[in-house]
Amino acid sequence: KDDNSKFWATYKKVSAEFDNDFLGRANDDMGIILTFAGLFSAVNSTFIVGMQPDSGDTTNALLLYLIQMTVNGPNSVPETNTLSSSTGFSSSTVWMQALAYASLAFSVLAAFGAVLGKQW
Repeated sequence: KDDNSKFWATYKKVSAEFDNDFLGRANDDMGIILTFAGLFSAVNSTFIVGMQPDSGDTTNALLLYLIQMTVNGPNSVPETNTLSSSTGFSSSTVWMQALAYASLAFSVLAAFGAVLGKQW
């Protein structure tokens, strides 16, 4: 009985050291993943915003039409066929934006998993 209790006491001590070391390394790894995922998401979001089409031309044309309607009266209808309608995107643009959004989604998912891992 004495050898048995000595074995379990030693086992408890060794397993506690191993568990504490393992949890410390896992916590550090989750912190690194969380930091990387946050930085990657920020940079990726910047690129996504940069890839969006510029709506300034359409806004300026609409403002010009509003001014023309104000000057010429409410019965005058300006020609709206010169407005740029950028609905046709090239295949490469669609693929690039799809990949950018997919990588952003996976990065946010990795950050979410790291937060869950750190709180567990």
